[in-house]
Amino acid sequence: MKEILLSYGTKKIVAEIPEKNYFGTLEVSEPNGVKDPEAHILQCLRAPINCQPLKSMANPGARVAIVVSDHTRPVPTRVMLPPILSELKNAGVTKDKIHIVFGCGTHRKVKEEEAKTILGEEIAEEIEWSSHDCEAEDLVYLGTTSRGTKVAINPVVAKSDLKILTGDISYHFFAGYGGGRKSILPAVASKEAINKNHSMLTNPKSEIGVLEGNPVHEDMVEGARLANPNIIVNVVQNTRKEVIKAFCGELESAFYEGVKFLDKIYRVKSERADIVIVSAGGYPKDIDLYQAYKAIHNSLPIVNNNGAIVLVAECREGVGNKVFQEWMKKYATAEQMREQLEKNFVIGAHKAYYLARALQKTKIYMITEIPPNELEKIYKIIPVKSVEEALEEIFNTMKKEAKIKVIPYGSSILAC
Repeated sequence: MKEILLSYGTKKIVAEIPEKNYFGTLEVSEPNGVKDPEAHILQCLRAPINCQPLKSMANPGARVAIVVSDHTRPVPTRVMLPPILSELKNAGVTKDKIHIVFGCGTHRKVKEEEAKTILGEEIAEEIEWSSHDCEAEDLVYLGTTSRGTKVAINPVVAKSDLKILTGDISYHFFAGYGGGRKSILPAVASKEAINKNHSMLTNPKSEIGVLEGNPVHEDMVEGARLANPNIIVNVVQNTRKEVIKAFCGELESAFYEGVKFLDKIYRVKSERADIVIVSAGGYPKDIDLYQAYKAIHNSLPIVNNNGAIVLVAECREGVGNKVFQEWMKKYATAEQMREQLEKNFVIGAHKAYYLARALQKTKIYMITEIPPNELEKIYKIIPVKSVEEALEEIFNTMKKEAKIKVIPYGSSILAC
């Protein structure tokens, strides 16, 4: 038997796979993280891509907004903030003029303990911070994109003199990639703007790893431009959550450089398999089913029709989205969901659409903390206690020589 360790929450589980069926692990030859990420980011801030250094942009007395990722994203914010704050201090900006905004989009607010973990205790206590509320009444309207998205954003960000966007560049299943423009739309935008933007996900070009012609991405860029951010500070991380490289600079220039870098490492070609065993990559990428679904989506291109996916994802916070749950209960097919999404987009419903579409192609088994009855009855996912149990069930209905591929970090690697 071939033994492979897979991340599950903050733990590891062992998957035992018959040698005769094992056709490899989809891994990448990824670089180690930089030895001193704070120094590396500082260097990038002083020599940014296609814009002035941060210190040159900042003036004493300037109101500064720093948009950071929320609790659902494994972004090394506590490493990124010290060099940013250092440069602002060197420019004469005092702490009372700086406000950190968690770009929650439609997610719940960040809890105080989570904020201390994300920002670092000292920064959380010394710098004012708040969570974006996409339904707040004081959002500031900036304009309308060419696709009709009325962009209103967080007032702290809108009224600041200096806007700094932080995040990581990774794959996103309908925006193409995370990072860059997403720190405005959806991160600090209104629910209406987010819904309008995300309603374009049914377009065939709204796909993971695709930017050219992708209406969701192009609309996000237009929306972000309306906010006129001064500089982005984005990083690419390896699967050990180490910073490999930082990309600081003008909104689009720095983002596109980061995308090119990411693809060179994490876009991986693979032969197709009958069975794919995939881990979301551990916490927080498997914090809930809503987030962990990305691992399924990333592995779909290499699964044969009528094949099987075995997902390893703890989901300590359950499903993570009520609308997702409601739509899985209400609609029987992906086609029905698509019709409804195109008429009236609702955040969370898109995940139901993608899952229903995936289930048309493959059976999905799952090792998780989600109650088995709920998983099977509502989400049509087959609950199992181990990879071995899943394989035993699969082999009852599939040829004994079925090919098995393993993807240990399914949320990070794009199989193609």
